[in-house]
Parts: sequence; C-alpha cells; structure tokens
Amino acid sequence: MPSYVILEKCDGCKGQDKTACMHICPNDLMVLDKEKMKGYNRATDMCWECYNCVKICPQQAIDVRPYADFVPMGASVVPLRGSQDIMWTVKFRNGQVKRFKFPIRTTQEGKVEPLAGFETGSDDLKSQVLCTEPASLGASAIPTLK
Repeated sequence: MPSYVILEKCDGCKGQDKTACMHICPNDLMVLDKEKMKGYNRATDMCWECYNCVKICPQQAIDVRPYADFVPMGASVVPLRGSQDIMWTVKFRNGQVKRFKFPIRTTQEGKVEPLAGFETGSDDLKSQVLCTEPASLGASAIPTLK
C-alpha cells in the first residue's frame, strides 16, 4: 500500500525547497505543496512501499498503509530513525509489542563500491547474472556438471 502524509504532523521540512521525503524517494513521488507547505505522494499507484520516506521524515509525518497479510487489521509497523540506528516497533493484533534496532548504513553517499571486494573469477562468470559468485556464496568454486 502506498505511503501517505499525516498533514497535521508535516511541516514541509520547515519551508525548504526540497523536503527530506522528496530527497529520498527512489521513484520521485513525494512533492511539496507550495501553498500549504505540506508534502504529499503525487502518484500513490506508483509507490514501491520502500519505507524510505517513512524512515527519513523528521516529524514522523509519513506512514504506509500496510497489506493485511503483512500487518493484519489492528496491527502496525512504525520506524523511528535516530542518528545511529532505526528502531522498528511492531504492534501485533493481540497487543504484543516488539522492537528491533538496526544500525544506519554509514557509507557516504556516492562512495559505495558495487563489487565490495568480490572478485569474479573466469571470464564466463563476469556476467551480471553471476557477478560476485562464488565469493558472495562463501564457496571456493562454483559447482559444475560433469
């Protein structure tokens, strides 16, 4: 289900030209209504439900309507982004609450190494299909048919 902005909480990132949700949306769906100074999802049918806008919003003004199989009626999944980590709070239908804490990626923007040190081996393995194997599989060699 697509993300949506809780208008009462949204402050348009304090009137900047580009809001945090606009900056992070991989599908370029989040926009700022210049009259109301509130963000909104301009094409909900194109939303990937990636939670990027939800995690980055400093006002916690964005939420995602979850699917019934992922979050049944009465349940919720809420991320809270800190400076070093993200705390996910999962509330189940029976009222049980669980929290999970994960560190935030620390690689600077534009500094990611696509192969991250994995070598590809022989020429036939240099295709995109098998780009990092066997190293990424933790194997010494790729099994072959005899």
